[in-house]
Amino acid sequence: MVKALILIADGTEEMEFTIAYDTLVRAGIDCTSAFVPKGLSPYGSSDTSPALAVCSRQVKILPDVTLDPLDAGPDKYDVLIIPGGMGGAVTMAGSTEVQNLVGAYYNHPEKRIIGMICAGTLFLLVDCIRGLWSICLQGSKVVITAKLPGQPITSHPSVQSEFPDYFDYKEQSVVVSDAVPGKATLVTSRGPGTAFPFAFTLVELLCGKAKRDEVIGPMMFPTGIGYPF
Repeated sequence: MVKALILIADGTEEMEFTIAYDTLVRAGIDCTSAFVPKGLSPYGSSDTSPALAVCSRQVKILPDVTLDPLDAGPDKYDVLIIPGGMGGAVTMAGSTEVQNLVGAYYNHPEKRIIGMICAGTLFLLVDCIRGLWSICLQGSKVVITAKLPGQPITSHPSVQSEFPDYFDYKEQSVVVSDAVPGKATLVTSRGPGTAFPFAFTLVELLCGKAKRDEVIGPMMFPTGIGYPF
């Protein structure tokens, strides 16, 4: 069975998390949500374990597990998904465990997929994809410390200026990149309004076009909008 790991933290954007999770489940994908604690606390924002994630619009979500890097690697999952929401994205980008995890998925010999949406695409700048990019975090500000090869991406417009010109930035709903041979497929998207095409793209990559169409039909996705956008 195809398996997906979806990260969540305090400040994660609710729609980007839930639409990805729900859509992949409809495709028969085994999804696990993993809470990324802020700082050293293993319990995040409550006394439950895993913690209740308090999302960007104060919606509270109970994740399946608290992130354990030993149980979250690319030997156990086919895709790693990083939703946006600036608060959650900064927490994840500042986590050594998540940085190492993203690097493991990116470099795994059995090609994996990394999905990033909205501010989650800031992970493209973190020094976890070894030998490609390097940054440091100053508060919520991303500061480039090394200019190294980039590839086609998109993101929420609010963080577009963080990406240097050597990224092939595209103002598209979803961008799929296999630009670096032997590395993970990167899927990037823009925000809550593009969460459905982002999820549909992941289903197509993981399960094929027929399964994608099978999922879209019963959801009554507006025919006037079309897919992809």
